Amino acid sequence: MNGFSLKSRAVAFAICAGAFVFILALAATSRGNFEVANATRALIAAIICAAMCWAYAERTIASTAAAVDAAIERLTSAANGDLESEIPPEVAECVPPLAEAMNGLFRQLHANLESVQRLALFDPVTALPNRTHFRRNCERVLTELSPDAMAALFFIDLDRFKAVNDTLGHAVGDQLLGMVANRLRAVADRFAVEGDTQPPLIGRLSGDEFTIFFPTLGHVRDADRIGRGILFALSEPFDLADQEVCIGASVGIAMRPEHGATLTDLMRAADAAMYQAKGNGRGRAEHFSEQLAEEIAERARLESDLRGAVERDQFTLVYQPQLSAADGRIVAAEALLRWQHPERGLCLPGTFIARAEETGLIVEIGEWVVENVAATIARWGQIGIEQRLAVNISPRQLDHAAFFRRLREAMRAAGAPARLLELEITETLAMHCSSEVIDAIAALRADGASIAVDDFGTGYSNLARLRDLPLDRVKLDRSLVEHVATNAEARTIAQAVIGLIHGIGCEVVAEGIETQAQLDVLRVIGCDILQGYVIAQPMAEDDFLTWSRRMPDERARA
Repeated sequence: MNGFSLKSRAVAFAICAGAFVFILALAATSRGNFEVANATRALIAAIICAAMCWAYAERTIASTAAAVDAAIERLTSAANGDLESEIPPEVAECVPPLAEAMNGLFRQLHANLESVQRLALFDPVTALPNRTHFRRNCERVLTELSPDAMAALFFIDLDRFKAVNDTLGHAVGDQLLGMVANRLRAVADRFAVEGDTQPPLIGRLSGDEFTIFFPTLGHVRDADRIGRGILFALSEPFDLADQEVCIGASVGIAMRPEHGATLTDLMRAADAAMYQAKGNGRGRAEHFSEQLAEEIAERARLESDLRGAVERDQFTLVYQPQLSAADGRIVAAEALLRWQHPERGLCLPGTFIARAEETGLIVEIGEWVVENVAATIARWGQIGIEQRLAVNISPRQLDHAAFFRRLREAMRAAGAPARLLELEITETLAMHCSSEVIDAIAALRADGASIAVDDFGTGYSNLARLRDLPLDRVKLDRSLVEHVATNAEARTIAQAVIGLIHGIGCEVVAEGIETQAQLDVLRVIGCDILQGYVIAQPMAEDDFLTWSRRMPDERARA
């Protein structure tokens, strides 16, 4: 033990007392002359005094000192992590208050550690193991299973939980989660194999996501039965806030060893199956399948290829002209993105844009498009081309007002006149964009740019909202154009929509025109600008410029 014990301090006290008596006795007897006899007498007195002090201290504090020393030893071991050993008996016998205080301290430490462990390993709302604890338990059980043992992981996502949180509040939502956990425990108990030493494991991963792992299954049909049991248990109404609440769930099922031997593989497979269940209408239990595995692998390959495409500059722009319905002049061109894939060839946006938006790569692709559109407008302006260049804006870009500021900066840096730029945003996005985004669009429009709503007719437009947006043109979706030449009702609807758009002061652009008959009808019913394969297919920049130079001659001959 480091430092001084009480016994050693008592010895030091006795020695100090003896030394003090020796000095006093020597001073009293020597009278200024030092003699051996006087020193001897003083030393005898000092020894007697020290012995008496030591005897008194030994008699009065010996037992207490030993108890205190034992207590110090116990506290030192506790500081080093030993909270299980008993309090030394001499402490309780000689210093009861100290023993009681130490017992109370250790009890509080035990309670605090248990509380910390509970918070670290269990979800406080449902008392189920949290993600970390569930994964740890599952990984331990998986290592103990034989290679060919069948097990199943169920990934459960509540279908309408967010609506409960939004309407009844988070406190009621927490109550609902607790009830869900109880029903899942009941399902696990019901389907647990009798006599199995390892019961099913349940966990709450996050939010409204739960998992159940059954380490022992006899057949795939057992997993189907458990899945139906989960769906039935969670489809029954919950009694919350004096009302019945119905939510339901979507369940993904992954089988071991068919879909993976590790927890990571099983979780990935069950998660994908759960999203498949949601996509197929919710309230379903779906198994992971080879088709899903292929889709996941394809998405992973596509993401990897997209990242490489951004780094290797594999994207290109093609241009499709837009003609004035009144005189056939080229009034604009739409810049369309293409991907020059090294193996698949030229890829259309429909094959990769959705994945780019999921992964966030659309931001980098969008910045590439912005820079190239600005450079193209600048080049065209230098050779005297005064036609607008239209470009589509993705939902991820429209969510950020900073995109419009970067666009303005790119246009100015390239020396591109803003009057030759037209931005196209979808109808749905136009209905839901924030006031900050609208202000950014208005600022860009004030610089001279044009704004168009694309795919009009596919969403749920609010005409009053449309009237208040800073718009110049509205593009009819190809579904409104497709049957105008063959169906009178389609023609009437298209004409009515064109009248509404003109009524809010915007020009009408028809895209996706594939036949001359469609073009003639759209011109007659009042469409202002025409675009489609019947006029020209999307072309590379050089081909577009050559085509546009020939147009005046062809119009003259016509």
